[in-house]
Amino acid sequence: MKFEDFSLSDSVVKAIKEIGLSTPTPIQEKSIPQLLSGIDLIGQAKTGTGKTFAFAIPIVEKINPSERVVQGIVLTPTRELAVQVAKEFEKVGKHKRTFVVSIYGGQPIRKQLAQLSKGVHIVVGTPGRVIDHIKRRTLNLKSIRFTVLDEADRMLDMGFIDDMKFILAQIPKKSQKMMFSATIPSQITWLAKRYMRNPVELRLSKDTLTVPETRQLFYEVKEFYKFNVLCNLLDAEMGGLFLVFRRTKSGVDELAAALNAKRYNVRALHGDFSQRERDRVMRHFRKGRVDILVATDVAARGLDIDGITHVVNYDVPQDPESYIHRIGRTGRAGKEGVAITLITHWEYSELKRIQTLSKVKIERLNIPAVVNHSRAARA
Repeated sequence: MKFEDFSLSDSVVKAIKEIGLSTPTPIQEKSIPQLLSGIDLIGQAKTGTGKTFAFAIPIVEKINPSERVVQGIVLTPTRELAVQVAKEFEKVGKHKRTFVVSIYGGQPIRKQLAQLSKGVHIVVGTPGRVIDHIKRRTLNLKSIRFTVLDEADRMLDMGFIDDMKFILAQIPKKSQKMMFSATIPSQITWLAKRYMRNPVELRLSKDTLTVPETRQLFYEVKEFYKFNVLCNLLDAEMGGLFLVFRRTKSGVDELAAALNAKRYNVRALHGDFSQRERDRVMRHFRKGRVDILVATDVAARGLDIDGITHVVNYDVPQDPESYIHRIGRTGRAGKEGVAITLITHWEYSELKRIQTLSKVKIERLNIPAVVNHSRAARA
């Protein structure tokens, strides 16, 4: 199947071709026709499956560009994802003159007010800042025709359930609503029953949710030697771009500091960073000025950089969904990526559970040989 088979307008098809999309992913193939028909939809889809274009394409197709009012709103759990989703909408709406703005905390509100006052078609934002604009009366939802909850389960995990209820209550009932979520917990089902009209559910199989372009490996190592093993991996792939995951903010800071002491070209990223700091770190990483980014799951959500060659799980992910999200950061655009997980002996059962539930094969390798960890050449 091709995108032309969806009976899209020439302007949208032209934009899709310029983006480089040719064949729809499974979630796109199933969602786009349903959403073009106007029904409400719940899509179970992981990061890396192309879900953003699955809702961005039909929304842009149905937007009326001659009406400079907010016709679509997308709620995301993090500011990084809000920025990324807004960029995808801009790409799809390039030739249809679709105006998009992202609104989130940590950015000067005056800039957002100026953008909103000019008239935009689509708003992508985090729940807290969206509510802020609603209460300021700088964001009017009366003309909303399309509503998206992106990564709804993550918004629940981050405590946004009341915020989502508040926002959904302000949106016209006739608005077409769609939720995309890696999992479908009971609260998602409740929201659907309360605010959606007979939604269709699309649940992709576990096989579809894996990342075939990524080689998945693990090393069993004592906790004390994890740092040395990581250094060995970094030294063995000196031309690579590494994204290293830790579970906690303090763990991110500690590991980044230890790598910096070894003269690695490294930066940290987690929720305590200001938006200006986040933007600077991401800009340097995206342009290759930084070789290694150490981050938490939440901070890296929405991160979309084609050049990442290696993902390293320094800490075992909390669940299969987190694992799939993490390794989805590499192996992009048809390029093979490498995902490496470091586990201790007592964490082996956790890894087995991830393999079983995700239906993925993670290959065991011997610990790489110890080498000199001086990285002055990379600094």
